Amino acid sequence: MNQQTIRQILLKPQIDHELSVCGWIRTRRDSGSLVFLELGDGSCRANLQVIADSGLANFEKEVKKLSTGCAVKVDGILVASPAKGQDVELQAKKVEVLGSADPAGYPLQKKRHSFEFLRSIAHLRPRTNALGAVSRLRSALSLGIHEFFADQGFYQIHTPVITTSDCEGAGEMFTVTALDPEQLTGSDSFTKDFFGRRAGLTVSGQLQAEVYALALGRVYTFGPTFRAENSNTSRHLAEFWMVEPEMAFCDLACNMDVAESLIQTLIRRMLDSCGDDLSLFDRFVAGGLIKKLETACTEDFVRLTYTEAIDILSEAQEKGSKVFAIPVSRGMDMQAEHERFLCEEVARRPVIVTNYPRAIKPFYMRLNEDEQTVAAMDILVPGIGELVGGSQREERYDILLARMEQAGLDVDEYSWYLDLRKYGSVVHSGFGLGFERLVQFVTGMANIRDVIPFPRTPGSAPC
Repeated sequence: MNQQTIRQILLKPQIDHELSVCGWIRTRRDSGSLVFLELGDGSCRANLQVIADSGLANFEKEVKKLSTGCAVKVDGILVASPAKGQDVELQAKKVEVLGSADPAGYPLQKKRHSFEFLRSIAHLRPRTNALGAVSRLRSALSLGIHEFFADQGFYQIHTPVITTSDCEGAGEMFTVTALDPEQLTGSDSFTKDFFGRRAGLTVSGQLQAEVYALALGRVYTFGPTFRAENSNTSRHLAEFWMVEPEMAFCDLACNMDVAESLIQTLIRRMLDSCGDDLSLFDRFVAGGLIKKLETACTEDFVRLTYTEAIDILSEAQEKGSKVFAIPVSRGMDMQAEHERFLCEEVARRPVIVTNYPRAIKPFYMRLNEDEQTVAAMDILVPGIGELVGGSQREERYDILLARMEQAGLDVDEYSWYLDLRKYGSVVHSGFGLGFERLVQFVTGMANIRDVIPFPRTPGSAPC
């Protein structure tokens, strides 16, 4: 018998055809000699109604005892449904119970559960409507990223997860070691370690991607990154995924154009192909979500310099029209509340802020002619704040060397990176897009821990 997913069945329903479908029971309702089963299989948000009658051999023994969470295989005939809210239903000829779920212990019942509660059962939460929809959208976004870069002539590069380079220079790397704890008695202990030197989990694939950009022209890496930062917020994770393109012969303006195009293309794709899942978030999680996404993918992003952004924030603060928890001052690194004010209350759409003070940005960003700012850009989006951080990279050897020394980096450790500026250096740029924050923006989910399958945060690493 032809086995199909519920998504396949509902996309092209074949009335009066025999088919087979597997899934999990969402609800069971009894009516005389009939049992109505709501069956879901995760392939889409919708369920398929199954009608089982008393003629089934296992009707009394098994079918009438089915409960939420049980796994079944149903063979039957697809027929038009007279009930409201559904076009078809499956008249069961056979119901095979594949796996039971004791209702006394199964934690997911027919009611709304808080996202906080669902985080405590990370191994079961994908079975809920919201987290199932997050997973499907996350998959669609991932595919869209690869297709966007392929269409734009980029090559995917697999950068290392274990690295000896701290791209951000902030000392927030997780150490990777093969030594026993008692063998770690000092910094020189790592000479006896697996790599003969200290290594850690990558905070970014950028530096390695630059190597290939200066050979292949346009490349990108998309993988997990790690930050040993003790930050318990709704926007931070210890392990998260980053999309990082690097482009030779591309200045800051080019960099901004590519980033804006990527975001708008992905949002358009979600609106066109994932409308059913998006409607769930628009209705139950973040009202006005679809309108916000339409605005983001149809209207140009607003572009401001850092100075212009600070002026806007300062004016709002001085006039008392906005009270910030962290007061605004020139030269500061803007906080999420400042970023959100700019794109939610001022621009009412995504904002690109450029030319930040050199003092608050990493060593690899190109120093502007004023020698006080760098050719950096951040893309801020409503509900999140910073989604993208990028820059034109410093291509001048002497200036890069000076910036590295000022940052206190061991220049010998980065000799390979400096070599890129000695042999055929060119203008080049790139950015990092936090994938989970993108999923947050598209779904309207408030907490980043709810848009990654298994969140890693300080004090928590389930499954």
